[in-house]
Amino acid sequence: MVRVLCLIIGYCFGLIQTSYLYGRLHGIDIRKYGSGNAGTTNALRTLGLKAGLITLLGDCLKCILAVVVVRLLFGSTHKDMLWLLSMYAATGTILGHNFPFYLGFHGGKGIAATAGLIISTGWQLTLIEIVVFFSVFFITHYVSLGSLLVYVVFMIAVVTAGQCGWLNLSGGHLIELYILALLLTLLAFWQHRGNIKKLLQGTERKTYLSKQGKNERE
Repeated sequence: MVRVLCLIIGYCFGLIQTSYLYGRLHGIDIRKYGSGNAGTTNALRTLGLKAGLITLLGDCLKCILAVVVVRLLFGSTHKDMLWLLSMYAATGTILGHNFPFYLGFHGGKGIAATAGLIISTGWQLTLIEIVVFFSVFFITHYVSLGSLLVYVVFMIAVVTAGQCGWLNLSGGHLIELYILALLLTLLAFWQHRGNIKKLLQGTERKTYLSKQGKNERE
């Protein structure tokens, strides 16, 4: 029951669609522009750098808050499985972000929300993931490739931390955590299936942080 409650808490936070709300404030439905995705990259391409940053911060923050709420609620009663419950909260947030019921289950791809999950695990993994993403991004300018590699590193980090005993989880809870991490990774790859196809075909759209940077490469 506690797992379901954590999922619900996370899902409710995930329903806060930052790019959609920002777009509405500016008179547009972000899902009808660009890629049609209610996420950071489309907000950046459609509405500019400020919108992209606000979306990134908002979507990160909602996942962090979901994890914090769960830790506050169950930190004293479920110490032995707090990492697992945090993962359930983050999973719910990503599901709420990707599939918001009030938007016809048409949201984002969950990468910024996942960044919130990574931040909530601690500075070590956060630093590693920042280096991974921006190294790939600045070399290739493919947001999708950087995002997918972040998930690969995340999956490896979860298994490594679990096997080294850093998460203080028992065998059953540990396997459950691995399954959740794997499902989130598979979901990310599924959400990016169109991007993966374009990457393989060499037709994936590149993203630049400034018009000057884009013009210099064209």
